[in-house]
Amino acid sequence: MSMIVSSIGQGILWSILGIALYLTFRILDFPDMTVEGSFPLGAASAVTLISQGVNPFLATLVAFLVGSLAGLATGLLYTKGKIPVLLAGILVMTACLSINLRIMGSANISLLNQKTIFTNAFLNHLPKYFDMVFLGLVIVAIITVALIWFLQTEIGQAFIATGDNVTMAQSFGIQTDRMTIMGLMLSNGLIGLGGAVIAQSNGYADINMGIGTIVIALASIIIGEVVFGNLTLNERLVAVIMGSIFYRLVLLGVLQLGFSTNDLNLISSIILATAMILPQLRKYFKLESVMKKGVTAHD
Repeated sequence: MSMIVSSIGQGILWSILGIALYLTFRILDFPDMTVEGSFPLGAASAVTLISQGVNPFLATLVAFLVGSLAGLATGLLYTKGKIPVLLAGILVMTACLSINLRIMGSANISLLNQKTIFTNAFLNHLPKYFDMVFLGLVIVAIITVALIWFLQTEIGQAFIATGDNVTMAQSFGIQTDRMTIMGLMLSNGLIGLGGAVIAQSNGYADINMGIGTIVIALASIIIGEVVFGNLTLNERLVAVIMGSIFYRLVLLGVLQLGFSTNDLNLISSIILATAMILPQLRKYFKLESVMKKGVTAHD
């Protein structure tokens, strides 16, 4: 039971990344590779500050701001430097590796005996792993409600229009470059915040913790879409959270079959690929069924 609760808690915390990537991947139609750099960047910044005695909530906020700067860099390279989308993200992601080492001063930092956002009298009275579930729900609920409100504002609608059709958005006088930069800053800020929260949950920050992050975030989005089907934009944000939880539970089930934790990245890729192929398989089998009915009726 504790393993299931732990997986649900991890799913809720990691859904922050899924929601953040949804802003760029689905709404802005921007395949942002900065994710794998801004995630450990947020973790490194928060853990380093906490280890130096800074309030963990303030350190988590700083992680959001630092992640936003990574998004700003990618946005400027793409919009002003005219560097291709993927290359702009890869450049910033690569730069973050050296920056993270500079920030931490080593390959990893432990939070042993340090106060974190999970160090709370109320949370300490909860059963094992329920602190992760409770605090994760609070953080994710705040982020989701804030984004739903934002996307309904005039700026939010301009942001959505930019992702739908850049040419049309420009014809309405929308500064699409600014919308792209803003979206990247908001997305990577949330990813940095997610990195800070997950690092505090794990009790450490590591230079390599960003590897495979984009696959995990994409899995949350794709699984949520496959499971729940056609939804409104607001409902899709909630579906991403559920998709993240489903992904963690599937991962737990696979590991229980005897696979090693060293295979996690391989398993994650297979799960994501399977989720992306499912809609095509549904169409194929539906078409096969229709063709068989047609042949039967003709006979």
